[in-house]
Amino acid sequence: MRMILRLLLLLVLMALPARAQVLTPDEMLAYVPPPFGLGEALNDKGLYRVVNSGGAPAGFAFTTQPYAALPGFAGAPINALVVLDRDGTFVTVRLVHHNEPIFISGMGEAPFLAFFEQYAGKSIWSPMTIGTPYGGADAASSLVALDGITKATASVRIAHESIMAAAHSVAREHMQGRAAAPDARPDPEYDEALTWADLVEQGLVGHLRVSNAEIDAAFQGTRWAYSDPDAQADPDGAYLDLWLLDVTPPALARAALAPSTIAQMERFQGVAPTDEFLLLIDAGRHGLVSETFVRNTSPDQIKAEQGGLPVALRDADFLVDLAPDAPEGTAMILRTDRRLGFNPAEPFTLIIEAVREHGFITPEIGRVELELEHQTDARFFLRERVITPLPPWLEALYSRQIDLILLALGLAALVWALGARMNRFAGWAHFTPARLLILAVMTGFVGFWGQGQLSIVTPLGVLRTALEGGSYVFLLYDPFSLLVWAAAILGFVLWGRGLFCGWLCPFGALQEFAHHLGRALRLPQIDPSPAWDRRLKSLKYVALGGLVGLVVFAPQHVDTAAEIEPFKTAITVFFIREWVYVAYAAFWLLLGMVLFKGFCRYLCPLGAVMAIGGLIRGRDWIARRAECGSPCQLCRVKCNYGAIEKSGKIAYSECFQCLDCVAIHDDDKRCVPLVLAARKSGRAVPAPPSATAQPAEVTA
Repeated sequence: MRMILRLLLLLVLMALPARAQVLTPDEMLAYVPPPFGLGEALNDKGLYRVVNSGGAPAGFAFTTQPYAALPGFAGAPINALVVLDRDGTFVTVRLVHHNEPIFISGMGEAPFLAFFEQYAGKSIWSPMTIGTPYGGADAASSLVALDGITKATASVRIAHESIMAAAHSVAREHMQGRAAAPDARPDPEYDEALTWADLVEQGLVGHLRVSNAEIDAAFQGTRWAYSDPDAQADPDGAYLDLWLLDVTPPALARAALAPSTIAQMERFQGVAPTDEFLLLIDAGRHGLVSETFVRNTSPDQIKAEQGGLPVALRDADFLVDLAPDAPEGTAMILRTDRRLGFNPAEPFTLIIEAVREHGFITPEIGRVELELEHQTDARFFLRERVITPLPPWLEALYSRQIDLILLALGLAALVWALGARMNRFAGWAHFTPARLLILAVMTGFVGFWGQGQLSIVTPLGVLRTALEGGSYVFLLYDPFSLLVWAAAILGFVLWGRGLFCGWLCPFGALQEFAHHLGRALRLPQIDPSPAWDRRLKSLKYVALGGLVGLVVFAPQHVDTAAEIEPFKTAITVFFIREWVYVAYAAFWLLLGMVLFKGFCRYLCPLGAVMAIGGLIRGRDWIARRAECGSPCQLCRVKCNYGAIEKSGKIAYSECFQCLDCVAIHDDDKRCVPLVLAARKSGRAVPAPPSATAQPAEVTA
């Protein structure tokens, strides 16, 4: 072990920072589509002017890495070439270089390349969202989204943030500051006693009423003119009776909202300080959103514009309770990020879509836009030039908040069961089915659903970032896996490698299921001798050392070499890969039917990392007796992992926390010293108290 650690340290010290990829003008020109050409360089960051066929300025070309070197999961930035026209419209976005493992040898690069093609024709001033996570766009919605890539959401988000951050940086320098931060934000210190009547009287709340007769007139002359019998039955009734108020300023919020809703908003502002909240109340038939609308998404029938540019709106997902004197109706709070250009102290237009259907089987959709102009008085705002941007990784955190809550609760329960209740848990009559159930949850929820299978790629990416002096923010783009890493590191201190390798690894769980299947089929088992077992266990350290060496001396080959792990094939892409990878993963699972967790014990480089991390373990948590090892060898014989030496000492670097030896130690029917003591005294000996789990109290 010492030799291996010295080798790893030597490799790190010999490391030289890798050089960032730089494109020559000729290489950049290859990405610029005709009839455009490449003009002069505008700065030392690789920004070039794009010219048309006549040589006149037509836009800008640049790569994202010099402007937004956000590391991907292999520790290297995703570098894309962007061509913008003079109005900020994407002419083309092309992938130049990346090291994202999921695309290099997992899903293949085709989906990633196709993702970048979606930007062409879209404006950097337009609100963009990644993916349609709820099954596709509604036919009655005008919301535009970039299609994400299943199982690669974090990588796609990193790419998107890199592109937009670089494009906005270029715009700030060369497009007259159109992407600059807004110059107003709510003043938290300004206070004024207001009622709803005051808001109406002072024009602080916008109001738009559209009768059924007026909406009928708007559709007059179209095929949807007579598609709303309710409107014709009550011409004077309200189709839309809309109130609009910016409730971000505290004085305005108190005049319109109940304290419980204000509290929700204040909690949200704690993590999203640049968000502006707009209260909408509709007392008419419209109802603001369609029946298929999903909360916490962009509204499907509401848009906003300011200065000719769209304002990105999203449902704040609050339970809205209004002030007693506010009008009754359908109420919702929308939020928009001020750093995207919304100025709350300037006029803006709220656009409500009136939607009608014509036909039954495949109805045709007709729309009429109803506009409400509104401006909030400047006294509620502070003027400023710089606003602290919302960290982009928060969007990843929001999108997985339910999964993260469930995972956190599950991990807390598991740590409690393996800590405070370990002895009782291990001695429970239903321990084995309970353990298999937990492993099934880890495989299904953490692995297949949550994509939380940890990989050696992450430690190697961290190492590469350390060597190159980069940022570790890429870790935050996958908060689900980061939470599993946190639990594994906590396990290092409490138990060593056992928590992750024995309980949290989805592929390890698959191998354990394979073992139980092999036993059920009564297949002959391979049981290496102690000498061969020790030799084979050293292979995982050799594999880890080889991967670290590649990070240092040949980083371009790391992603290929990392395929020594079958995790990506079995867990990430569900065995949907080239046959050679599928055969490799299947080999280890089939071998697991006759060789107990062979990959985990002998070849897993991540297991080697976990074993090294387990050196910070603060205690010997498995109780031992003086008779353990001499003369009693029962626990050693029963240990499938070979983690108990002849002397009875526990080799914690190989312990997977299966708790078999803990259960034997506390069982007066199986523990040999307890059985002999009972025979000698001529009476039954009660099971040891839970305190015997503390090594200091039970070791002779």
